[in-house]
Amino acid sequence: MDIWLTVILTIHVLVALSIIFLVLLQHGKGADMGAAFGSGSSGSLFGASGSANFLSRTTAALAALFFLTSLGLAYVATHKPQTGGSVMQGVTAPPAATSKSAEEVPKPADVPKPADVSNPAGAPPGSKAGDVPK
Repeated sequence: MDIWLTVILTIHVLVALSIIFLVLLQHGKGADMGAAFGSGSSGSLFGASGSANFLSRTTAALAALFFLTSLGLAYVATHKPQTGGSVMQGVTAPPAATSKSAEEVPKPADVPKPADVSNPAGAPPGSKAGDVPK
């Protein structure tokens, strides 16, 4: 829909500028009086009355095109797709984070073994845990 809006708006602006240009080129009602005293519009490109007919017909065609582009812009502006909801409507939640992955959990072989309590450190080789040294 946005491309149609751009195309119609561009045509609309160009037609508007063309209408302004053609209206400024046309002679007013009082210009015919000056032609009667020898201003000589008969030597122009379109002849004595040809330029008035050509400019007025072109202006009328551009005015009709301007009217159609105005209707087209009104239609495109009122029939835009509705976007409802919040800004966060399309956002998905991130996946739940696990506490540790399988690579981070230590293997049973890597876990240090508890000290042997049956033979405490520094005790002679035949003694037991509850023996008091002499």
